[in-house]
Amino acid sequence: MGLGLLGRGVGDAAFLAECGAEVLVTDLKPSTALRPSLEKLRKFKKPAKGRASIKYVLGKHRLEDFRNCDLVLKAAGVPLDSIYIREARKNKIPVEMSGNIFVKFSDLPMIGVTGTRGKSTVTHLLAHILESAGKKFILGGNIRGVSNLQLLKKVKNTETALFELDSWQLQGFGDSKISPHIAVFTTFFPDHMGYYSKKMQNYFLDKAQIFKHQREGDVLIMGSQVLPFFKKWGGKVKSRMIVTKTKLKKGWRVGIPGDHNIYNAALAIEAAKRIGIKEEIIKKAVRNFQGTEGRMEFVREVGGIKYYNDTTATTPEATIAALRTLGKNKNVILIAGGFDKGLNVDSLLTRIPKYCKNVVLLSGTGTERIKNKIKKSIEVYSMEKAVSKAREFSKRGDVVLLSPSFASYGLFNNEYERGDQFNKFVRKLK
Repeated sequence: MGLGLLGRGVGDAAFLAECGAEVLVTDLKPSTALRPSLEKLRKFKKPAKGRASIKYVLGKHRLEDFRNCDLVLKAAGVPLDSIYIREARKNKIPVEMSGNIFVKFSDLPMIGVTGTRGKSTVTHLLAHILESAGKKFILGGNIRGVSNLQLLKKVKNTETALFELDSWQLQGFGDSKISPHIAVFTTFFPDHMGYYSKKMQNYFLDKAQIFKHQREGDVLIMGSQVLPFFKKWGGKVKSRMIVTKTKLKKGWRVGIPGDHNIYNAALAIEAAKRIGIKEEIIKKAVRNFQGTEGRMEFVREVGGIKYYNDTTATTPEATIAALRTLGKNKNVILIAGGFDKGLNVDSLLTRIPKYCKNVVLLSGTGTERIKNKIKKSIEVYSMEKAVSKAREFSKRGDVVLLSPSFASYGLFNNEYERGDQFNKFVRKLK
């Protein structure tokens, strides 16, 4: 249920067909919108030796498909009140997600990372530390282009699984009553409020599945910002709970800028210690870490102007963190805007004049909310135009920052495509 364009659904469908399962893929998007994914599955049109075929129902879902199957594998973001999932459960058909299927069949110790902001940075920093320590590990979960089911092929001779887990993937963990052995909970801010009916508690309860089913001997590592919410809604835990400090020990340095990344590094350091990695290895890895794709990613410098891709900043808090880091000289040309997620934008609007020279707004429902409240702003309808206008407004010593504060839907298929387009047009600048 849900093929998508990120490659996860493609890999999961292919894996099941390779195992001999009769696979039906159903997606609300029509075939024209899913063409890149369908092309990758073309060889499964007909059964072949050792594999079954894949059939499709696209542009709609059908209730009967959720009655006549042995398993429903749902993608992230399926509505909580989906009539199709309700139909499957009414007919006693198991409903799974790829992450919890991986856990059931891999039997590997797992480090899981969640949080509204910081989870990707902490996950990739941890991966860098593990790699530096020579550990054999699997990186999965909310990773671009990675199918969790395909990762089952790599379990042999692997020591650990490291998964970035969003609130939707953790629904699957909750249904299966499983949690990672080491759970890292970075931050908790308003997000996806349309999905959660503007109820922060509902959002937290999905996030909380990362620790709800931990046992004695497991560890929950929590950022200090999460603690008030944990006290309110977290309940009792069987695992050992550690709340990290917001500063590092004297002599430690983080390779990426920003106070928020010192906070993130503290979480990663604590998790690395819990699996027995030596402190000198951790310290060196943290110092050498260069960040992750689309998260305050330095793209290039042209004519003395630095360009940063922060496309995964889909909340006001994330954009504010980037502005604090890069805009101390009030020299930022900010590219922002997009699809409205119903979040409070007041704090962002008060900080933009403090850090930004100009703002280029990508058209969308979120932009409609803020465009008349920002002086020195212009609305555009493509990334190419956004980069062109940002270049026009900037001079030597300035920073052009893509940090949208809003979701990507409308002009782009997803946040990754938004970031890819930014990088492409920045690299064309002369």
